[in-house]
Amino acid sequence: MRGRTGRIWLLLAVIPVFGISSAFAADADHGADLAKRWCASCHLVTSSQTQASADVPSFASIARRPGFSPERLAFFLLDPHPKMPNFPLSRNEATDIAAYIGSLR
Repeated sequence: MRGRTGRIWLLLAVIPVFGISSAFAADADHGADLAKRWCASCHLVTSSQTQASADVPSFASIARRPGFSPERLAFFLLDPHPKMPNFPLSRNEATDIAAYIGSLR
C-alpha cells in the first residue's frame, strides 16, 4: 500500500509541472501519427478506422470522459499497465498522444 500512496503523491507533485511544460511541447499531429502506429491495433484512434478490439475504449470516448485531462493521461501512459502493452514512450511522445486524444473532445 505504501508504494501506491507514494505514486499518488508523486502524481500530485508532478502534474502541475508536467502540465506547464506539456502545454508548450505538445504536438497533437505527432500524437496522431504515434497513435495510428502503436494504438490502432486495439483502440479506434480515428473516426475513419474500421477495426479495433471491442473491449477497449475509442480515443474519442476517452476524450469525452468526465474529468479528462491530457496531463493525467500522459502520466498514465508513462506508467506500465497490465492491460496495455508496455510501449517505451518518451515523455514527449506520451504528451503528444494525450494532446491528440484531447483534440478529439
